Amino acid sequence: MNIARSPAELERRPRAVAIGTFDGVHLGHRAVIRAAVDAGLTPTVVTFDPHPRTAFGNRVALLSTLERRLELLAECGIEDTLVVEFTPELASVPPEDFARDYLGQIGAEIVVAGTGFRFGRERAGDCDLLRELGFDAREVPLVEGISSTKIRQLALAGQVESAAQLLGRPLEVDGTVVTGDHRGGTLGFPTANLLVEPDMLVPEFGIYAGAVGDKRAAISIGVNPHYGGTERRVEAYLLDWTGDLYGDRLVVELWQRLREERAFESEAELVAQIARDVEETRSAVRPI
Repeated sequence: MNIARSPAELERRPRAVAIGTFDGVHLGHRAVIRAAVDAGLTPTVVTFDPHPRTAFGNRVALLSTLERRLELLAECGIEDTLVVEFTPELASVPPEDFARDYLGQIGAEIVVAGTGFRFGRERAGDCDLLRELGFDAREVPLVEGISSTKIRQLALAGQVESAAQLLGRPLEVDGTVVTGDHRGGTLGFPTANLLVEPDMLVPEFGIYAGAVGDKRAAISIGVNPHYGGTERRVEAYLLDWTGDLYGDRLVVELWQRLREERAFESEAELVAQIARDVEETRSAVRPI
């Protein structure tokens, strides 16, 4: 998939454009994207980064990094994506100007958006306006019960299996492996300690079964209360794997919440529980 940061980087050609932020690329988003892919023109996405709400000082716990969002869009069959930097200045652009400079400039003929999509100054632009401007604007009905907000609520409650049903894939935590305390190795379960971007959603603290690529993983999210920790950690123990992951990016799938994190009477009790967590991880089923 070709990724552009300005309209000038994309060849002007007949395009079917899906427009939206698409955080998490959940099943509702995929319905919009599928309509663009099936339209018969070059399937294209116009998306925004950072999330529009953050440009006005609101915190949004994101379901996917921009890098992961782009990977998911490519998996959906999108050929070109224009990433538009969302700033207060962009929000003040009249919708007619945005349509001309960002959609018309790249050759958009069909524009697909979810019902209720708004754009431009005072959110005055909608599909009706796009039709007046000569675009074939198509509204895709919202998928009942599916929204990024609902997925965030489920994740923060540890209900990762329910979140997966709305995403159409397992919930993920995406980060870079950094040096940790090396405590897992001394216990016989060396973990990869993930540095997660501060604006990314991290589910409820607890122990999870999941995977990294084709390797199953037991994942700890929390503060390691057994050792009196206070800093949040995301640590993944990859089953039946050895090697150096420092500096690597890992996309960790969360399949099932096994238990809450807690302190134990002894280190031996902790090790025995980790061993049980690993065995549960071996038998865990990917939720979708």
